[in-house]
Amino acid sequence: MSIIDVSSFVAGNWITPGANARPIASAVTGEVIAQAGGTLDYQDMLDHARNVGGPALRKMGFHDRAKMLKALALHLSEHKQALYDLSFDTGATQSDHAFDIDGGIGTLFVFASKGRKEMPDGHVLVDGDVEQFGKTGVFLGQHVFTPLRGVAVHINAYNFPVWGMLEKLAPTLLAGVPAIVKPATATSYVTELCVRLMVESGLLPEGAVQLIAGGTGDLLDRLTCQDVVSFTGSADTALKLRSNPNILANATRFTAEADSLNASILGPDVTPDAPEFDLFIKEVTREMTTKAGQKCTAIRRILAPEARVADVIEALEARLAKTVIGDPAAKDTRMGALVSTDQRADVLDRVATLATEAERVIGDPENFEVHGADREKGAFLPPMLFHCADPDAATKVHETEAFGPVSTIMPYRDTDHAVALANRGQGSLALSLITHDAGVAREVVLGSGAYHGRVYINDRVSMSESTGHGAPMPHLIHGGPGRAGGGEEMGGIRGVKHFMQRTAVQGSPDMIQSIIGQYVPGATPKEAPAHPFTRSFTALEIGETITTAPREVTLEDIEHFAHFTGDTFYAHMDADAAKRNPFFPDRVAHGYLLLSFAAGLFVEPNEGPVLANTGLDGLRFMKPVVAGTKIHVVLTVKKKTRRTGEYGEVRWAVTILDGEDEKVAEYELLTMNAY
Repeated sequence: MSIIDVSSFVAGNWITPGANARPIASAVTGEVIAQAGGTLDYQDMLDHARNVGGPALRKMGFHDRAKMLKALALHLSEHKQALYDLSFDTGATQSDHAFDIDGGIGTLFVFASKGRKEMPDGHVLVDGDVEQFGKTGVFLGQHVFTPLRGVAVHINAYNFPVWGMLEKLAPTLLAGVPAIVKPATATSYVTELCVRLMVESGLLPEGAVQLIAGGTGDLLDRLTCQDVVSFTGSADTALKLRSNPNILANATRFTAEADSLNASILGPDVTPDAPEFDLFIKEVTREMTTKAGQKCTAIRRILAPEARVADVIEALEARLAKTVIGDPAAKDTRMGALVSTDQRADVLDRVATLATEAERVIGDPENFEVHGADREKGAFLPPMLFHCADPDAATKVHETEAFGPVSTIMPYRDTDHAVALANRGQGSLALSLITHDAGVAREVVLGSGAYHGRVYINDRVSMSESTGHGAPMPHLIHGGPGRAGGGEEMGGIRGVKHFMQRTAVQGSPDMIQSIIGQYVPGATPKEAPAHPFTRSFTALEIGETITTAPREVTLEDIEHFAHFTGDTFYAHMDADAAKRNPFFPDRVAHGYLLLSFAAGLFVEPNEGPVLANTGLDGLRFMKPVVAGTKIHVVLTVKKKTRRTGEYGEVRWAVTILDGEDEKVAEYELLTMNAY
């Protein structure tokens, strides 16, 4: 059997392992299957990322980068079988591959979609509304995000060689920042193949992604205030890395997603015959066996009402007995091996610690069956459940994480007690609650939210679509306080901002408009050379404005609209009642009548580049309109966003004014316009 040389990708070149390369053994057979490591020029990597990759990515807009992520996801989808085949030696089963490889590809798709839908078609991300400092509005402030000018160093854990990389890469590349990826050596051969696939696709700009197979050397000593370190691994390693003097001196951004003692609470309302009970058993079983329990989100502590502990143990024993342990490539295998024999030894060492405060009630590491593989050569362990009868007196069960198929069940007296026990983990990535009682759910969230990055609540209503206790979703933050690292990853566009700098920009409306690429009230208007509805998406310019002719709103209009629509609210039909209302001087026009008249004033009726009206945002009625008032409209191109190769979205600022030039209403109109 040939040994895989796990190469590093440095400044556009693949570099094979050096003389001091570390051997990597199969988790299943114990045989050496690969080697990785060697001396690299880390300054060359940083220079290449900063001087080549960064400028290339920043030249692209957010939407271009989002398209790139989607193309990468499609490319990896076409080649994921090769990743599957290689991953079996990590001890992962086919279902584990779906969690890792398919999950990582899915994360790329999500960020690609969010980038197109939630970010501008440009280079500056606007944060919040414009702030006006004076009465006339000639000096404004605006928060904006722009990409950092450094490199993101991603240090990843061994348990998810693909997803762990892609969930960091997606927001990093979308932000416009190049990355240096450092996977855990034990599974780096899978990560290397994934990086090769991406590089060979030709979709990545040069310098956008580099790979370290082996150690980081003095890389962290060379980082600056423009760089980011994103780490996944143990809390001890996170503390060591974030304490690097250079990182501290430069205030280099550091985010950590560390191991945690996640808990799952069986609600006090759940009885053994309730659908939530079976759901709870399935959740716990899945978290103990998926990736052989090697998940940072796995359930380590099981909290059950005192009267239900025996029922839970009995149900778990019956379900775990069906778990076939063995060769992960075999179709009937439900749990494979741990990543290495070293990891197995570490788990057994921590199991011994747990045993000082809890009794092992399920699983014997010295006596279990392995199918299709040699138990002695592979890194196999059975699912092990411990019972801690007195969790209040215990300390080690709330401090010790056996990073494998291990969990501890403990009783609680009431909801407050369950919350207190859950919080004793001093910060976790995920807390789950299985209950059909909304009151219990509220109590748990209010009592435990501060200690957990995610609270997953499930019951008979949501179980058919739920994603599972241990499945972080790219739409939501992944991280947690305290022991869990204190960081946040993913979270949709929140994760992108981690690789950007928020800057407060001050200046005139014209200056702010030029910077953010969208219309700012008070900016010098641009008179449209023709009706904007006759101009293509490409031809329209930000700030292009027309002012319509006026139209008088008559009493007949108000009454006709009322009877035609059925909206005969008293403020429109009864003068005395309207005058008794503190908001109205007399009978007033319907707000939606004003919108209809506004459209009649600014719409060009003939066929043209405007394809569809897709909605309006931010509608506000600011001044009542009585019969006899003349209204007119100011229509301005606020923002343009490409959508497809045939059309884009135009956001129009619409202001309805009366004869005194006072605002009657304002809103933003959305249309789709042909290029």
